[in-house]
Amino acid sequence: MDIEAFKNYSIFAGLDDSEIKLFTDKAVVVNVKTGNNFIVEGDVGDSIFLLLNGEVEVNQALTLSMNKSEADNREKAIIKLSSDIKPFFGEMSLFNDGDRRTASIKALTDCKLAKIGKEILFNICDAHPETGYKVMQNLCRTLCGNLVTANQNVLKLTTAFSLILER
Repeated sequence: MDIEAFKNYSIFAGLDDSEIKLFTDKAVVVNVKTGNNFIVEGDVGDSIFLLLNGEVEVNQALTLSMNKSEADNREKAIIKLSSDIKPFFGEMSLFNDGDRRTASIKALTDCKLAKIGKEILFNICDAHPETGYKVMQNLCRTLCGNLVTANQNVLKLTTAFSLILER
């Protein structure tokens, strides 16, 4: 896979070409047809995906599973993303207890992705500690940014509920 294709992804910020090559050599190209999910919420996550071409929609379940016999499949579209902004997916399941996916991702157009397995990612980071440090730091920045956004959304939601209950 081409090093240039990976350079603008935030996970690889601060890496030189030889460091990025460690990942491009191990990445697998995955093609997903329009309408198909390549990540399903609740599934075991064992990889990270970089959106090379196409558009996707991130969805999350509207309800928490309280009872296995009651299936509620309603979902909420959280955001639509294009390969123009160089998004990547699956980072939360790399560190999450049980390695479960926290959202579903559906292709809105035919998509081309680069898939890097969790074991491969961590093996590269272990074998090349300086590179691994940079990648982990970049992943932490992404996770922290996502956490700040989630916290802001929870605050907005609880404020809205509070205002409704005051009426």
